[in-house]
Amino acid sequence: MVQKKKILIVDDEVDLTMLVKLNLEKTGRYEVRAENRAVKALAAGREFKPDLVLLDVMMPDLDGGDVLAQFKEDSSLKNVPVVFLTATVLKEDLAKQGGTIGGHPFIPKPFRAEVLLERIQKMLPPEPGEAPSAPAQPAQPGVRDPRQPRNPEARRREDRNPSRGR
Repeated sequence: MVQKKKILIVDDEVDLTMLVKLNLEKTGRYEVRAENRAVKALAAGREFKPDLVLLDVMMPDLDGGDVLAQFKEDSSLKNVPVVFLTATVLKEDLAKQGGTIGGHPFIPKPFRAEVLLERIQKMLPPEPGEAPSAPAQPAQPGVRDPRQPRNPEARRREDRNPSRGR
């Protein structure tokens, strides 16, 4: 059995952290902890021991740069990869910024779940025996990998009988 990777998300938007947590956990590959108070991020990191941190840039009590500085000063967290989440940088600015903020990759908000999954896979080392770019596979029946196209035949059947299933 493959060990689940631990992801800590630090963002003051409760709805966003809940949505990210649900999307990541339903893949069956990640254990996710959400922290909505930046001042509690360091303690959460020490306790949870994440493999990756998703970190909002702008938060009310501390900004993402301050939280990152605390993590870098902590011997147990200084090497944990960090991906910034930000609404202050537009998707168009992504290329201009080289995809990084202070040398750390970022994802502009709003983002799609498949974009987040792809970035996480690039940041985390593969499991032994796993191909470096192996896509996350849903662990539960009925959970579709959002990066894979839906079955076009099933879509056509639904179109022929629109009242079915309602």
